[in-house]
Amino acid sequence: MKNHIKELRARYNLTQEDLARKVGVRRETIVFLEKGKYNPSLLLAHKVAKVLKSTVDELFVFDK
Repeated sequence: MKNHIKELRARYNLTQEDLARKVGVRRETIVFLEKGKYNPSLLLAHKVAKVLKSTVDELFVFDK
Protein backbone atom coordinates (compact mmCIF):
# COMPACT_ATOMS: atom_id res chain seq x y z
CA MET A 1 0.00 0.00 0.00
CA LYS A 2 1.39 3.39 -0.97
CA ASN A 3 1.50 6.16 1.60
CA HIS A 4 2.77 9.65 2.39
CA ILE A 5 4.35 8.85 5.75
CA LYS A 6 7.90 9.78 4.79
CA GLU A 7 6.90 13.16 3.35
CA LEU A 8 4.75 14.11 6.34
CA ARG A 9 7.31 12.82 8.81
CA ALA A 10 9.94 15.06 7.17
CA ARG A 11 7.55 18.04 7.32
CA TYR A 12 7.46 17.72 11.11
CA ASN A 13 11.19 16.92 11.41
CA LEU A 14 10.53 13.50 12.91
CA THR A 15 12.92 10.61 12.53
CA GLN A 16 11.62 7.11 12.00
CA GLU A 17 12.59 6.43 15.61
CA ASP A 18 10.63 9.49 16.82
CA LEU A 19 7.49 8.41 14.98
CA ALA A 20 7.86 4.83 16.14
CA ARG A 21 8.14 5.94 19.77
CA LYS A 22 5.08 8.18 19.49
CA VAL A 23 2.88 5.41 18.06
CA GLY A 24 4.30 2.57 20.15
CA VAL A 25 6.03 0.41 17.55
CA ARG A 26 9.60 -0.44 16.58
CA ARG A 27 11.50 1.70 14.07
CA GLU A 28 11.55 -1.26 11.69
CA THR A 29 7.75 -1.15 11.51
CA ILE A 30 7.94 2.48 10.32
CA VAL A 31 10.57 1.48 7.73
CA PHE A 32 8.29 -1.26 6.37
CA LEU A 33 5.28 1.08 6.39
CA GLU A 34 7.14 3.74 4.42
CA LYS A 35 8.29 1.17 1.86
CA GLY A 36 4.73 -0.14 1.47
CA LYS A 37 5.77 -3.60 2.65
CA TYR A 38 3.47 -3.65 5.67
CA ASN A 39 -0.25 -2.95 5.89
CA PRO A 40 -0.97 -1.45 9.29
CA SER A 41 -3.88 -2.27 11.52
CA LEU A 42 -6.60 0.34 11.60
CA LEU A 43 -5.46 1.35 15.09
CA LEU A 44 -1.85 1.87 13.98
CA ALA A 45 -2.95 3.77 10.86
CA HIS A 46 -5.04 6.07 13.05
CA LYS A 47 -2.15 6.64 15.49
CA VAL A 48 0.28 7.47 12.68
CA ALA A 49 -2.22 9.83 11.05
CA LYS A 50 -2.86 11.59 14.36
CA VAL A 51 0.85 12.13 15.06
CA LEU A 52 1.35 13.44 11.51
CA LYS A 53 -1.70 15.74 11.80
CA SER A 54 -3.40 13.99 8.92
CA THR A 55 -6.24 11.59 8.28
CA VAL A 56 -5.97 7.92 7.38
CA ASP A 57 -7.44 8.71 3.94
CA GLU A 58 -4.85 11.43 3.30
CA LEU A 59 -1.97 9.34 4.60
CA PHE A 60 -2.60 6.05 2.79
CA VAL A 61 -3.34 5.46 -0.89
CA PHE A 62 -5.72 2.54 -1.14
CA ASP A 63 -5.09 0.60 -4.35
CA LYS A 64 -7.85 -1.38 -6.00
